[in-house]
Amino acid sequence: MGKRDGVTEPWGTRTPYGPGEPWPVRVDSRLADGLRPDDVDRWVRSAAVLHSNGDGLDIAVKDGRIAGVRGRADDRVNHGRLDPKDLFGWQANSSPDRLTTPLVRKNGELVEASWDEAMDLVVSRSKELLDAHGPGALGFYTSGQLFAEEYYTLAAIARGGLGTNHLDGNTRLCTATAAAALKESFGCDGQPASYADVDHADVIALFGHNMAETQAVLWSRVLDRLAGPNPPAVLCVDPRDTPVARAATLHLAPLPGTNVALMNGLLHEIIEHGWVDREYVDRCAVGYDDLAAMVADYPPERAARICGVDAGQLREAARLLGSAERLLCTVLQGFYQSHQASAAAVQVNNLVLLRGMLGRPGAGVLQMNGQPTAENTRECGADGDLTGFRNWANDAHVAELASLWNVDTAKIPHYGPPTHLMQMLRYAETGTLRFLWVSATNPAVSLPELHRIRSILDSSRLFLVVQDAFRTETTEFADVVLPAAIWGEKTGTFTNADRTVHLSEKAVDPPGQARPDLDIFLDYARRMDFRGNDGEPFPQWHDAESAFEAWKRASEGRPCDYSGLSYAKLREVSGIPWPCTSDSPHGTERLYADGKFFARPDYCESYGRDLVTGAPLEPAEYRAMNPDGKAMFKAAEYVPPHEAPSEDHPFFLINGRTIHHFHTRTKTGRAPELRAAAPEVWLEVSERDAAAAGLAEGDLAEVSTPRGAVRARVRVGGIRDGVLFLPFHYGYWDVEHPAGKDGDRAANELTFTDWDPVSKQPLFKTAAAALRKVAAVAAPRPEPVPAAVDEEVVR
Repeated sequence: MGKRDGVTEPWGTRTPYGPGEPWPVRVDSRLADGLRPDDVDRWVRSAAVLHSNGDGLDIAVKDGRIAGVRGRADDRVNHGRLDPKDLFGWQANSSPDRLTTPLVRKNGELVEASWDEAMDLVVSRSKELLDAHGPGALGFYTSGQLFAEEYYTLAAIARGGLGTNHLDGNTRLCTATAAAALKESFGCDGQPASYADVDHADVIALFGHNMAETQAVLWSRVLDRLAGPNPPAVLCVDPRDTPVARAATLHLAPLPGTNVALMNGLLHEIIEHGWVDREYVDRCAVGYDDLAAMVADYPPERAARICGVDAGQLREAARLLGSAERLLCTVLQGFYQSHQASAAAVQVNNLVLLRGMLGRPGAGVLQMNGQPTAENTRECGADGDLTGFRNWANDAHVAELASLWNVDTAKIPHYGPPTHLMQMLRYAETGTLRFLWVSATNPAVSLPELHRIRSILDSSRLFLVVQDAFRTETTEFADVVLPAAIWGEKTGTFTNADRTVHLSEKAVDPPGQARPDLDIFLDYARRMDFRGNDGEPFPQWHDAESAFEAWKRASEGRPCDYSGLSYAKLREVSGIPWPCTSDSPHGTERLYADGKFFARPDYCESYGRDLVTGAPLEPAEYRAMNPDGKAMFKAAEYVPPHEAPSEDHPFFLINGRTIHHFHTRTKTGRAPELRAAAPEVWLEVSERDAAAAGLAEGDLAEVSTPRGAVRARVRVGGIRDGVLFLPFHYGYWDVEHPAGKDGDRAANELTFTDWDPVSKQPLFKTAAAALRKVAAVAAPRPEPVPAAVDEEVVR
């Protein structure tokens, strides 16, 4: 469809289709001004890197520079479509403020240095701390932006080279609960469903998932079903009036922090009305009686009262879910970043299990990702998991990994679960963690309670290494800054939220002395002189393809089996979902089609936790509960949020995303069209609450919590009464603001230090806040409102 306006028309034109029909192709593209397709020197295979959808695309190269993108018509994910961040985000690669030289701190200032000088500092500090304090003094915090090859290498270095338990990814902020919920219900991570289930579903239920703005191309797929014959019904659960809510058959807007009560109320009605596939439940799952007993205490009137929704609407939603013939459920940050995150997400799994909605077209659950390579972080073990979805509490799994790496089993820490980020920060705060290597993420804006985060990063006891493509709020606290190549400047694979693996080829050289993250990690390993038991250098691989082959061996026989994939195969086929093996050479569309799960006691990734307290189950408890490895119903009672509105702070404050930006805008803020579309933070306030505060559209308001205050222009409407919303993307790198000082722009100045007891995911959606008017200033809306949906598909 060529050069459409990807800002005000983010979902493009409709290509309607009916149930069971293939999604029509629509190829989107964007080239630099004045460039025509015939002018492009070459097109290079890749996929989207600024959201988790995994859109297949080609990179246009002209005169050695990235000059645009086009969707791939043959890709299984997007059928040629691109979202606004795909269409414009590539411009960040050529930004004039790219990091091109290593920086080291001297006399309090970051100054240019050679790679040898920078790496010598990193290595010497690493060795000093290892000698003085052991591997527990060193930690790593990575991204959801790197490639599988890079995560696998980092996991090998941290766990098999150094022997530290302190390794996590910023996927802790977005999809740790997705992984936890899948492990609790199915014994292992891995998305059961496929994006193709949109083509078949007759009911699509989105729980805390603003798909229209977080996965715009997948939302285009839903819109095309809504515009076609026999469209699906849509249920939206979200306190905001999002584009999803406006297109929905039914919108439930619960108060923040009450998701477990809402889900228990829905499950009560499903069981009460007999909308349960008892044959499937009896054959495939354990724990039904405990779940039924728990939700019996949540009739619609009680659940509705807790959630602040209408009991009749709750019943109507349950009827919609209970009468579906092909039910597809999706879940994202509205559940993952809120109170009782894992417990709520697990209840969605309980719903599809009760209905027998797994393993067939149109029926399933997608516990979504927020980042493009979050799935790889989890698979490869670069977060709070063990490589290859292995179980850290299973000695045989640890020994298997040690054998693959050719290191002693004792080298790999497994005395307890891998350290999650929030605990790592606590260790840094107390001085036991003295070295932190941050790669491709910006915790000085993205983490909760920012004044505390800045204090930790700025501590003289902490040696901070930051590896990134730009100077960010976080680099300003670093002792060493390493310039990294980014997407389009290196080769590797990445896997999206429905397990689809793409190959991203190097299109252009990185600027200056910037290096691929893989090369930086391997350089560190060689300088540290890590060795395997045979005396050979460890890790044993040396480039992207050899790292991929090593990762394939590590994944073989595990649920995330890549053994049937290769770079050559991924150059021929645009996107292949794992597991891909000799028995399934074309990949696997859906998991659990045979009613069997990755949950056997000797095979499962986790023995599970108590959903309310987070207490881990012992292996013997798990074996007794689930000896045959079935799916598991897990019940949870509702408990109130830790911070609730009060007289002084009468509102719930939530934060989240907007369609035009990704994470802390490190890339999207450097794309002119995206920056112009959403240049500044804004505050969303309901009409009633705005009137009570004397606020009108565009007025300047201050929202505050016990942690701080943010000033923002008001957008009136689009959210339920009693709730305020701030996008979290906005920090201080692009404004006049002294580094390291408290600010008034970043939403996370206001959030508090708390996390889910099961997934350890920080909570961003239950802070208590106050609101006041600062000034009445006539100003345009801070962000253009995207065209919501075509009128004919609004239901």
